[in-house]
Amino acid sequence: MISIRSEIGKLKSVLVHRPGKELENLTPDLLEKLLFDDIPYLKIARREHDYFVRTLRKEGVEVLYLTDMLTEALEAHPEVRDAFLTTFIEESMIKSETIRNTLEHYLKSLSTSDMVLKLIEGVRKNDVNFKKSNAIIDMLEDEYPFLMDPLPNLFFQRDPFASVGTGAVIGRMSTAARRRETLFSEYVLTYHPRFQGKRIPFYYDRKDPYDFEGGDFLVLSHDVLAIGISKRTDPRAIERIAKAIFASDESFQTILAFNIPKMRAFMHLDTVFTQVDRGVFTIHPGIEQTLTVFEITKGDGLVVKKVVDTLEKVLEKHLKTPITLIRCGGTDVITSVREQWNDGANTLAIAPGKVVVYDRNHVTNGLLREAGITVLEIESSELSRGRGGPRCMTMPLERENI
Repeated sequence: MISIRSEIGKLKSVLVHRPGKELENLTPDLLEKLLFDDIPYLKIARREHDYFVRTLRKEGVEVLYLTDMLTEALEAHPEVRDAFLTTFIEESMIKSETIRNTLEHYLKSLSTSDMVLKLIEGVRKNDVNFKKSNAIIDMLEDEYPFLMDPLPNLFFQRDPFASVGTGAVIGRMSTAARRRETLFSEYVLTYHPRFQGKRIPFYYDRKDPYDFEGGDFLVLSHDVLAIGISKRTDPRAIERIAKAIFASDESFQTILAFNIPKMRAFMHLDTVFTQVDRGVFTIHPGIEQTLTVFEITKGDGLVVKKVVDTLEKVLEKHLKTPITLIRCGGTDVITSVREQWNDGANTLAIAPGKVVVYDRNHVTNGLLREAGITVLEIESSELSRGRGGPRCMTMPLERENI
């Protein structure tokens, strides 16, 4: 089931992806295309991720791996396996018919679990017996090392969809490098035995026309949602999501659309703003000045009100509680920028007042402790190279209500 009505209720179940060989298919020439600034060292990235998972499990959290869930979904419904694979190949934007046919034959020959891993890892030319034709498009492919690109961003499971209430908002990723990731989410939530008979509603679909990514989605309370208007989420997507949620049986009455700077350092709303306790948030000081927020409520259609105010006043009005803002990196500009770049504001609350954070952001972590927050630090030298923190790496499926 899915049951998410806050950012801080005790975390009961979460979906993650353990980094795999897809990270070793990053090359300097492909970094920009595949949205990385550097190449993480896989051995250490896996060790750090395993420590992260152990930390969650010690706190009583059920941790589910995406690769297991997708494999189990496809094995439970073998009749959809070919359709899944065909769609994945089509969305890989492969121009050569020869390559598409080669990939289909090769991937269908694998077991379901091996096929899932290979789709994530990517297919190098030397993985298969590829015989190119004399077509120009095939000859041009000689210059590229892959028949199918890897998915190195997949360990950031927050982005392909968002859990909200008892439903999900399936994303339309803003970049071609990540667009196929949401196909995994759709099939897991539709076909995995865990969700069979649950009729999980989708309040947005991966085929919808406007970009939306889950890192821009925060469930602030049982009746208030926040969505970032960011470099990767289109305001028209937010309006569609609002209409669908308001038309459902969910309890949410207000959506706050935060207009944040459209730049890589401010990639999603959760890179500059996360909740750690009742009325307590981490923020990047760069958004602390006056904000433009659009309040979206139910009415005859959508009722949209533009508000220009401080973050504290906006949150106090809608959450009806005093607000405390903990500044990422404190008041020092250099520290603030450095720790925000390393996702100091991207915390994962596993209970009210208890968060998982990267150990490298020691100034922010100290400020959290001074504010009475229990801080669980995880190693982060390699995971942080992907530009995402503990919240980015997790998709909560169930939290206790508060």
